[in-house]
Amino acid sequence: MQQLKDYSLIWNSQSKNSGESMPCGGGDIGLNVWVENGDLYFYLSKSGTFDENNTFLKLGRIKVKLSPNPFSGLKFSQQLNLPDGSLIINGDNDNLHSQIKIWVDVYRPVIHVEINSNKPVKTEADYENWRYQERITNGNENNQGSMKWSKDGQVKTLKDNITFKNNTVLFYHQNKDTTVFDATVREQALESVKSQMFNPLAHLVFGGMLTGDGMQPAGTYQGKYQNTDFEGWKLQSKRAVTRQNLEICLNTSYVSTASLWEQKLDSTADEATRHRKTALLQTQNWWKQFWGRSFICIDPDDNNPQSAEWQTGRNYQLFRYMLGCNAFGSYPTKFNGGLFTYDPVYVNSDFNCTPDFRNWGGGLMTAQNQRLVYWPMLKSGDFEMMKPQFDFYLRSLHNAELRSKVYWGHNGACFEEQIENFGLPNRGEYGLNRPAGYDKGMQYNAWLEYTWDTVLEFCQMMLENQRYTNEDIKEYVPFIESCLTFFNEHYQYLAQKRGMKTFDDDGHLILYPGSAGETYKMAYNSSSTIAALQTVLTRLLALPPNYLTAEKRKYWETMLNRIPPISFREFDGHKTIAPAQVWQRVNNVEPMQLYPVFPWGIYGIGKPNLDVAINTWKYDTLAIKFRSFVGWKQDNIFAARMGLTKEAADLTLSKLKDSGRRFPAFWGPGFDWTPDHNWGGSGMIGLQEMLLQVDGTKIYLFPAWPKNWNVHFKLHAPYNTTVEATVKNGKVESLIVLPKEREKDVINMY
Repeated sequence: MQQLKDYSLIWNSQSKNSGESMPCGGGDIGLNVWVENGDLYFYLSKSGTFDENNTFLKLGRIKVKLSPNPFSGLKFSQQLNLPDGSLIINGDNDNLHSQIKIWVDVYRPVIHVEINSNKPVKTEADYENWRYQERITNGNENNQGSMKWSKDGQVKTLKDNITFKNNTVLFYHQNKDTTVFDATVREQALESVKSQMFNPLAHLVFGGMLTGDGMQPAGTYQGKYQNTDFEGWKLQSKRAVTRQNLEICLNTSYVSTASLWEQKLDSTADEATRHRKTALLQTQNWWKQFWGRSFICIDPDDNNPQSAEWQTGRNYQLFRYMLGCNAFGSYPTKFNGGLFTYDPVYVNSDFNCTPDFRNWGGGLMTAQNQRLVYWPMLKSGDFEMMKPQFDFYLRSLHNAELRSKVYWGHNGACFEEQIENFGLPNRGEYGLNRPAGYDKGMQYNAWLEYTWDTVLEFCQMMLENQRYTNEDIKEYVPFIESCLTFFNEHYQYLAQKRGMKTFDDDGHLILYPGSAGETYKMAYNSSSTIAALQTVLTRLLALPPNYLTAEKRKYWETMLNRIPPISFREFDGHKTIAPAQVWQRVNNVEPMQLYPVFPWGIYGIGKPNLDVAINTWKYDTLAIKFRSFVGWKQDNIFAARMGLTKEAADLTLSKLKDSGRRFPAFWGPGFDWTPDHNWGGSGMIGLQEMLLQVDGTKIYLFPAWPKNWNVHFKLHAPYNTTVEATVKNGKVESLIVLPKEREKDVINMY
């Protein structure tokens, strides 16, 4: 696809620092790559590398120096080659020309660095690590893990193990027996069930090995990059050659000893050797399939990098590439940087921390942010990439169910808005200064109290995955049912604690105390919670008969009938959606009154009472006040869902235009960190919704697409459907709907 080649970013000058790095990756590995003062650098990141403090550690930094140096001349280029996922660097110095190709094996955790020169050169490949000694972390630096606001004395990032071995550099981090998991369980009064709980930090070892053909150890050195001291381990080529290959093999395992981890690493290296002739082609084919299944190219014939519309299409593809680099991650792509964070001083000069830093935690997942990374994968057809997020919740299901049993004596999984990778609230956010006798199951936190409904978006994603693909989701149904059970049983439990009546006069659950996001607190019948429960229950009951027994189906139908209706209010005589029936205070800046539009789809194109949703957009004073394109703000999505073309276009352009950083899709920090993945994700969703919306079997085409925007796109719809179309100069030039029988369901709104 020519448009994809046009989007392959090329830099013709070297970078000043890691803040001007370029992403590269595959499988579950991400690299930040840059050339600075003639030397190649890249950071190593791999899914699931959480230390004792639940910090998402980098695996180190690689530095490559060539002698004589082709990158000390005047001619230079660095290109992200989107079609095959690789990164290519060219340099010329007098008569010396060298090319370095970096690519990551999608199917094996191996990074390849291929150096080719027209004349023999010597290669020095260094492994640099700032965890060569223990590092004390203070103050805001502890936001990188799960020990923020800790009262346990000094917080330390423990040292790695690094050594030369058989002409390689071997490096790994082995978690100690005691971690933040133990402190969290103790503080949250769950020690009685600790032995039953899932603990992802125990026995975790991660690291890798740097090796190169004809390379040998050449000593160690110490230095400082930006604000962080480090130690380096050198490998040097024994002689000058025209072709030099380097490999970094990585491994993450749950093992009892480092020697067992090393055996697994050796197996990875052996497998890489056996597949050396075929690995590149396999990786190239994976990326070819990735790009072939979905794309959005705006003004593809224009190729004008100064155009905000063209930038929006290009940056959509660049961001999707970054998501593709964690397709097979053991953990989800994190909203606050994914695999591509870099030295934090280049995000915010106040954070004079190591490259391990990211704001809002490492193993901590925030549902309202994470969902925006994963919703766009439905329409982009990246269904396999959603599994890491789904499995994150599955692994923690039993822990969340134990919370309900221990604290309140009822069934169901209690998932909070912010949860660790073991399903419990973050210890700091849970509240370290709690009043005596305060409910141990509650977070003592003005933002997070009663914020339980955000997990329902992931329930809906699982259900939608089945509707889009017809894949078997039986493994997820118990999870969905447990999340719904919590609401059914907990709000009856709370009502019975208050008095004799379990339901209101109409037989509905009383969803109080509740919360509409982090914004409308101490809410009575939050509209976002009601919309979530109505939608998930309806979709669960729509599953094919083999998913639910007759008894289960009756149980969920009864619960659905108990969900109260959404509340409304008026502004200047205009009926609008209320965020709740009543609430105590406004705590954040989320327009929760529009959540029945997105993600819940109760209001929208072709649906009843769309005017009420549009009134909410136009007249609700807080919805107007909160409106923005920054970070996780979703106003572009709301506008698209309601068919407000100009508003959707303006907000989406603001979201997806160039970030202002050297890599144009490194947005942020917004409310979180850079690169801000919930910024990019919400931009993707909005652009998709402008082009294609679905309601049951109906497919609405161009529901909010500007008449003067040319586009070529391919997106997915439910029931194994793809829609590919081209618009040029105000006309739909081509439309391909597969399978063909789905053409009758397309409503062209252009």
